[in-house]
Amino acid sequence: MKTIFVAVTLTAALAAPAFSQSLGEQTGVNSALGITPKTEDFIKEAATSDMLEIAAARIAQDKGNAEEKKFAEQMITDHTKTSGELKDLAFGDLKSAIPSDIDNSSQKKLDKLKDAKAKDFASEYDPMQVSAHKDAVSLFERYAKGGDNAKLKDWAGSTLPALQHHLQMAEDMNKARK
Repeated sequence: MKTIFVAVTLTAALAAPAFSQSLGEQTGVNSALGITPKTEDFIKEAATSDMLEIAAARIAQDKGNAEEKKFAEQMITDHTKTSGELKDLAFGDLKSAIPSDIDNSSQKKLDKLKDAKAKDFASEYDPMQVSAHKDAVSLFERYAKGGDNAKLKDWAGSTLPALQHHLQMAEDMNKARK
């Protein structure tokens, strides 16, 4: 019995760092602490972010005001491009998997947008865009500075200015709403 307890404890202790890195990225702890994401986490988070941006923008094209529709068109164009580039890198050099579906947290955000009345849409969409782009900028900055795959690190760095521009656009849109 003592041997089993020691084996389970040792296994949990050795596995904890692997789980905590992924959990840290999911919960935002790594971002708050400035910790570089693992390559797999970066790919997953970047792909999920692109999927969320594209899906949210499609909703904004139906429900948004003129400024939100213009912003949405830019998000669809830019995030479709980065999504394709990420897939090329992940499948080509990295042989890494990319999620094919949006995660539960992102789906809940999309559901809120879908359920929002047209008059309330801006109060949901605009702050969501600020938050999503702050997260994306943080993710890409951290990987560009300390990522362990040179090609992906370069791509993160070269993609960062567009994400920073998106963040500025989202902040301006959100301020104009108030």
